Amino acid sequence: MRELVETARQWVAEGRAGVEGPPVTEHGFGPRDPAGALLVDARGECVGTLYRGVFDAELAAEVAALPAGVTARVCEVSVRAAEAVEAKLTCGGQAEVLLQPLAAIPAEWWELLGDGVGVALVTRLNEAADRATSEVVRATEAPRDDAGRRAGELLATRRAGRDALYGESGLVLVEAFPSAPYVVIGGGGELAEIIERQALLLGWEAVLVTVPEEAVKVLEARRDAACLVMLSHEESFDVPTLRVALERGVPYVGALGSRKTTARRREGLIAAGVTEGELARVHGPIGLDLGARTPAETALAICAEILGVLGARGTTGALRDAEGPINS
Repeated sequence: MRELVETARQWVAEGRAGVEGPPVTEHGFGPRDPAGALLVDARGECVGTLYRGVFDAELAAEVAALPAGVTARVCEVSVRAAEAVEAKLTCGGQAEVLLQPLAAIPAEWWELLGDGVGVALVTRLNEAADRATSEVVRATEAPRDDAGRRAGELLATRRAGRDALYGESGLVLVEAFPSAPYVVIGGGGELAEIIERQALLLGWEAVLVTVPEEAVKVLEARRDAACLVMLSHEESFDVPTLRVALERGVPYVGALGSRKTTARRREGLIAAGVTEGELARVHGPIGLDLGARTPAETALAICAEILGVLGARGTTGALRDAEGPINS
């Protein structure tokens, strides 16, 4: 969604009739981008990615047929297994896609998305009347209703997500786009560089720091999205940096090292006034137990643990042992 910001702003500034198309409900398709959405103008030009473009022409035709004054319309689309193979989708599926004119979406939405701020859009639909109203919810706002609470929950996962709520007043679409995780890597070397690349591959941001002052400055500046991965074993670096991260409420705090190093850090943090409750938030030894041996495998285990923690999964196990929807 964030990659659509400049185009959306430009079309609005030009007075160009454009429509945004995010999914409302989805079934099937396999792994997909939860932030996927499409911009379509009256001439059928499509910008963005939604199901690898398999529905672009269909949605463009729907946009061209929208009557004047319509502020929302939900279209049903589906793709069969054979069509999915041709489009290089994992499998077929069905979806409902909301078509909403850019003029009906608050300008603040695009501004905050462009700034990388954690933000949600709550759209209340009256499908019978082809009408919708949208409001922006910031990550820092106290919830005013069920939709606001759901927006806060989705933003807290630090991962883009959407949810459709059904109630007496009709359908409400909640679209949440948190600030991208900002991985602060304490220390250098091969592993640090691989973690940085892995983070970027996931669409996160990452920075390498080598002294406490630099680490603290970054953690303060990006407190809303920071995750600390401490690789350094220097007591003058790791203990004060870990302490600051815990004090600031950084959502993920991890520290690489042997159990002996972990015990040494624990003693140093206790001496620095860190409580037992705060110590329990330190992931050390760091990473999921994937049997990692190489730097690349270790980086994968660390980023996988960050993903699980930010997604509020708690313990992480095999999908085959879990119940409920896989892509929830």
